[in-house]
Amino acid sequence: MRNKGVVVVLTILITLLCLYYLSFTWVSRNIQKDAIAQATDKAGNLNLTKKQNYLDSLWNKPVYNLFGGEYTYKEVKESELNLGLDLQGGMHVVLEISPIDIIRGLSGNSQDPIFIAALQKANELQKTTDSKFSALFFKAFKEANPDKSLASLFTSSSNKDRVKLTDSDADVMKFLDKEIEEAIDRSFTILKTRIDQFGTSQPNIQRLQGTGRIQIEIPGADNPQRVRKLLQGVARLEFWEIVEPTYDPQLGQALGAINQMLLKEQNDLKAAKTAATAPTETKSPSDTTKSSALEEALSSASKDSTRTSALDSLRAASSSPLFALSNQSIPFYYELKDTSTINKILKREDVRAMLPRNVGFFWDVKSNPEVTKGIDDIQLNFVSIPRNGKPLLTGEIINNARLDSDQFGRPAVSMTMNTEGAKKWAKITKAAAAKQPQGRIAIVLDNYVYTAPTVNGEIPNGNSQISGSFTNEEAKDLASVLKAGSLPAPTKIVEQAIVGPTLGQVAQSQGLISMACGLALVVLFMVVYYSKGGWVANIALLFNVFFILGILAQLNAALTLPGIAGIVLTMGMAVDANVLIYERIKEELAIGRKLRDAIKLGFDRAFMTIFDSNLTTLFTAAALYILGQGPIKGFAITLIIGISCSFFTAVYISRLVVEWMVRKGDDAKVSFETPISQLIKKRKEYNFIGNRKKAYIFSASFIVAGMILVAVQGLNFGVDFKGGRSYIVSFNKPVEATAMRTSLAESFANSGTEVKNYGGNNVVKVTTSYLIEDESDGADDKVKDALVAGVT
Repeated sequence: MRNKGVVVVLTILITLLCLYYLSFTWVSRNIQKDAIAQATDKAGNLNLTKKQNYLDSLWNKPVYNLFGGEYTYKEVKESELNLGLDLQGGMHVVLEISPIDIIRGLSGNSQDPIFIAALQKANELQKTTDSKFSALFFKAFKEANPDKSLASLFTSSSNKDRVKLTDSDADVMKFLDKEIEEAIDRSFTILKTRIDQFGTSQPNIQRLQGTGRIQIEIPGADNPQRVRKLLQGVARLEFWEIVEPTYDPQLGQALGAINQMLLKEQNDLKAAKTAATAPTETKSPSDTTKSSALEEALSSASKDSTRTSALDSLRAASSSPLFALSNQSIPFYYELKDTSTINKILKREDVRAMLPRNVGFFWDVKSNPEVTKGIDDIQLNFVSIPRNGKPLLTGEIINNARLDSDQFGRPAVSMTMNTEGAKKWAKITKAAAAKQPQGRIAIVLDNYVYTAPTVNGEIPNGNSQISGSFTNEEAKDLASVLKAGSLPAPTKIVEQAIVGPTLGQVAQSQGLISMACGLALVVLFMVVYYSKGGWVANIALLFNVFFILGILAQLNAALTLPGIAGIVLTMGMAVDANVLIYERIKEELAIGRKLRDAIKLGFDRAFMTIFDSNLTTLFTAAALYILGQGPIKGFAITLIIGISCSFFTAVYISRLVVEWMVRKGDDAKVSFETPISQLIKKRKEYNFIGNRKKAYIFSASFIVAGMILVAVQGLNFGVDFKGGRSYIVSFNKPVEATAMRTSLAESFANSGTEVKNYGGNNVVKVTTSYLIEDESDGADDKVKDALVAGVT
């Protein structure tokens, strides 16, 4: 055998890598067993939320020590063998796209009091009715002002080609319904892209027709907070010019005036408290609001005694909370607990009136330890707002976003802009660099400043970078969100639960037992029919299964039930290759070849046959991977890996073992036959070619019968093809999903039915396609009656 050393080294390397990655799976499974034990009560009920809380507590803690290297549970989960939703369950989330924000955006953020009141009333009405939000808004708007046309609200420069002042209310309603529907469709596409880039395996995402909701199921989601952040972030990327109060006289004077006003209110409040015996004056509601807000701010400032020296206290005595709560060493840096107080001050109408109209503010997304020297203070950034009220640039100009490193080697996100964006970016950076001192541009995502670098010169190539105190995971998620694009409206999680696997534990156990039984039968057959050669084939077969699981873990792919079917299929293909080789060796021995020559010729001459058969199957698997989705893709991945591994183990590893067995020469006691195989060989040979016409007739009859049955009865599509109704059913004791599905099959007339544990092992979610095409009024009641009959 040529290149024997390469095959040996490659086998050892693959084996070590598979052991390394599968060790993480072993550790993870043990931790999950501990979590189940912690979350199971004395009655045997499993609380999935409690289990998740236990796993969350270990997320960033070391749980595995390998050769001196410590790995947290998070790192262990990233390297383990993933399981699909059908085998392990995961996180179930229902998101609602906010129609109120879509309509508000289409109106150009109209401040019309009637419009705002109608939106608020429609929002309240939707809590008690299933009617469309747009219809509720129209009803509320017309009740408040029957004579006013809707077109007057939605006629703007951005809608000029779609809404005209002469359009009727019905036309405008069609426009609103269409825009809301398209926004939901865009949100669905963007969320799907985000989830795909999230790195999870075989997620399930679908629209709930007739609602503005999207249902998402993510297998093995062990960090719900990260999932929520990924799904709910609008990803509205904006670029704003920073205004420095130190260098902007107008802003500086305004802040000084605000300070004096707040200080006077503060002193008046103190004086009022000391004059306890003085007559109490009646305050107007607005005065009361100001006083309560200021009293809260003053209380926060008085409690903050950890960071101020005696000199700072004297300075604070002449400062309002706007300055007193700030870090005295670094202006406009505040503790996180004080940011709400500052927000209340800056949002007061009288304070806003004193600030320049072209100035807004954003908080940093997190503390910058390099600036704050270890203190978790958050910076308040002032930005310049152009006359049109829009940012300098938005995320629409981003072509690509990727995980990168900044100049200090820290995780960052690099972005490239399209042609139009690059031109604008060059002008913006050129103008900022020409200022004295040089200007800063804030990169703002969802109203939080991620970075605000000083611009040293013009950037002509349309490149920019978001840097900060990111972890690698945070930077990766941010790049995924930016690349997927901004959501047209905010999303709200209206339902969230940890769900059990589609297949219950019994079904999983049965699947594994059937797989083990099939493997045992193959092993037994090879030994009974091929003697020692059969043992070699079995060794290669075990290597094959081991390599498949190890490579799946390395590639972070998911093992699903169809994937297990792919493994079983490749096991048979691996044995087929050994059968071809051994039969060829027996033929060479039969014509008088010596043992070692027969083995060499047997492997060499069977090689092309095995290669061609595996190659054609590989083409089919590649087509399934490219065109398929969900379980089909999972099957294709496992099949591709299995084909490659089976070829390597059957052709190369088995040859290494056989050649080692005959290393002493042709007298080695290696046989590829047994008495049983010799007995079968001596029997009369079958004339397959002579009986080919009978086979043609039988095959054609079978195919025609199948086609007739399909044409008459049709295919019985499952719930994943047809959709269905969903129900949540609670029990007083734990229930097995597989047994429940069996009992419901008869009630639902063997229609497609899916049953999984939902939030605990005594609660199940049942989804069935029974009567899905029946749109009559009584269909829902019939399905409910069938459900009750099936579970009782």
